[in-house]
This record gives sequence, C-alpha cells and structure tokens, in this order.
Amino acid sequence: MTKNECAERPRPLVLKGVEEFNRGEFLAQHETLETAWRAESRPVRGLYQGILQVGLAFYQIERGNWPGAHKMFERGLRRLRSFAPECQGIDVARLIADAERVRDEAQRLGPGRLHELDRTLFPKIMVREASVTETPRTTGYLGCEG
Repeated sequence: MTKNECAERPRPLVLKGVEEFNRGEFLAQHETLETAWRAESRPVRGLYQGILQVGLAFYQIERGNWPGAHKMFERGLRRLRSFAPECQGIDVARLIADAERVRDEAQRLGPGRLHELDRTLFPKIMVREASVTETPRTTGYLGCEG
C-alpha cells in the first residue's frame, strides 16, 4: 500500500458502507464494501475487505455463530493492521482496538452465552471530514444520530 492511497478520501461507496456499519447494518455493509473492494485494484482494497470482515464478525455474533465470528475477526483484524493508525481518514487503530475488545468479550462469554454480549459494545467507525492531507475540521461517526 502507498501513502498516497491512504491520503485519499474514501469513495462514496466506501462511505456508504461505513454508514451502514455504524448503524449496525452489518449484512448491508458487507454487500456495499464488497462491491467497493472488488472495484478497487490497489492495495487499499484490503482496508475495505478488513472493515467488511469485522462487520461480518458482529453479524455472526448476532446470529450466535461464534466460529464464524472468530474467523471473521481474525481475517479482518489481520487485514486492518497494515492500514493503522489511519487510512483515508478512517481511524483504523481505534476500530482495531474496539473490535478486539468485543472479540475478547465474546471469547470470554463463549459460544453458549453470545446472546448475553452487550451490543452497545459494537464499535462505530470514526472518519475525519477532511482528508489526511488537509487540516481536519471535525471528527465524527458517519451514519449515527446525535
């Protein structure tokens, strides 16, 4: 991956996927980010794939599928690490840390108690309004009320 790719703003389709992720629409974000990932030929496509896989981990938790969630956490987090701390204005380091906390809590609960996992622990993706080459105006969550 080149620094130039991370200095760019995310494409509208990627932002749509992030908004869906932040609203907890994990199956929809998968479809959207998969389209963005398939359309991108450069290494930054791994960022999109990593986000969609972490979102799928949350979807699998909602379905009570710990093996599926664990597999998606491992794949997604591995992909995201090469884009930390930030890429395309996305706070990748924060997403990794937040997703690891959920993964660890799900692991602590175990497959039989996944339904007890507090869904408010599911992270939101932080995206800066300005590109990383500009002075940031604000930082916030896309697709969230409040």
